[in-house]
Amino acid sequence: MITDSDRRLLRHLQTDPDQPMAALAAATGLPLATCYKRLDRLREQGVVRAEQAVINWPALGYAVEVSLRITLDKTNPRAFDEFLAAARDVPEVTEIQTFLGRVDVRLSVIARTMGHYQEIYRARILTLPHIADIEALMHVATIKETESLPL
Repeated sequence: MITDSDRRLLRHLQTDPDQPMAALAAATGLPLATCYKRLDRLREQGVVRAEQAVINWPALGYAVEVSLRITLDKTNPRAFDEFLAAARDVPEVTEIQTFLGRVDVRLSVIARTMGHYQEIYRARILTLPHIADIEALMHVATIKETESLPL
């Protein structure tokens, strides 16, 4: 069960995950020891999965981002498993999502240039198994991006 104090803790943690524990405790109005215990409990419960670095891909030279909507040939009962296993091995694929409906899978692919993307597409994407159809959507701008929840 998540308490109001836990929600306050999570709100402040989402806002600034790098803040020192003393600052987090002060912001939430909790004693430092209680703050540590609550955060440990939230981790144990799987509410807080990880604290990770968020990489700014363009700062590393990856200027192209493409979303690929893929429909699989589902005549093979192992199509999903085999496709997903192979897609996981493509280093430029940063996200894989599966769906119910006309589109089966969405891949997010990053590349340094359009030429680099074409190389990835021809050598790594088109060779993935069981593809029946691909629709490419070129990323233009990110308007909103958040993993924060309204706690």
